[in-house]
Amino acid sequence: MSWRFFIPFTELPLVQRVVYTSTLLILGLGYAFASLYVFESHAGRDGDPMLSVEDLVIAYSGSKTSTRLESSLMGPMSNMLPPEENLTIIDWVRRGASEEEYKGTTAAIFKKRCVACHNNRNPHLPSLEGYENVKLTAEQDTGVDIYTLVRVSHIHLFGLTFIFFIVSTIFSHAYLRREWLKIAIVTTPFVAIALDISSWFITKVFEPYAWMLIISGAFMGASFAVQFVISLYQMWFFKLPEDAVDASDIVRHQYD
Repeated sequence: MSWRFFIPFTELPLVQRVVYTSTLLILGLGYAFASLYVFESHAGRDGDPMLSVEDLVIAYSGSKTSTRLESSLMGPMSNMLPPEENLTIIDWVRRGASEEEYKGTTAAIFKKRCVACHNNRNPHLPSLEGYENVKLTAEQDTGVDIYTLVRVSHIHLFGLTFIFFIVSTIFSHAYLRREWLKIAIVTTPFVAIALDISSWFITKVFEPYAWMLIISGAFMGASFAVQFVISLYQMWFFKLPEDAVDASDIVRHQYD
């Protein structure tokens, strides 16, 4: 490995290592919560509580056998209301979603459980105020619309890029004898981000591509975990090999 511009963690000031450690710990916690959110918002759409490729197909391409309202109630919104009320709404949809029955049974559930967020004042969520709005969600599920995908994708592209730029910058101080391996680790998440976001759109027209969502997410998570663990370990517990110590001395003298 070339050591010309390599400054190992052991050569960094204590305050810098503390800042790096704090940053990694907070980002790690955030990544864990983000992973839980992705699981909870997608799992269960196919009737199985575990996350599957079919769940992702339903989320992005839609379901051929259920409506948008059913997919939501069996997936991300399944825990937002009691099971008996959930089943009441699903049964109402499957019986034809008539307005008469809506006024008699389900309107009160929507008013009590749903319209606080799903109302005419929130442009980012489908409105569930009134029968006409609810009826729109009781039509065949076609997955996330293109406008929403565009809006969410640019947020994810910016956010994930900043996260991995920070993590990779910290990881650049890590010691790995093979430079190509270090380069592979830091470039993997950026490639995975591009594949992950593109798969949202491609899955809408080619459902088997949903596998790429799982594959890219796995590589992204693995790269984050590797950089996280190696960086923290080498900052506080690792001792550089003698050849690396000698090389780092050369680097330090270049900056003196």
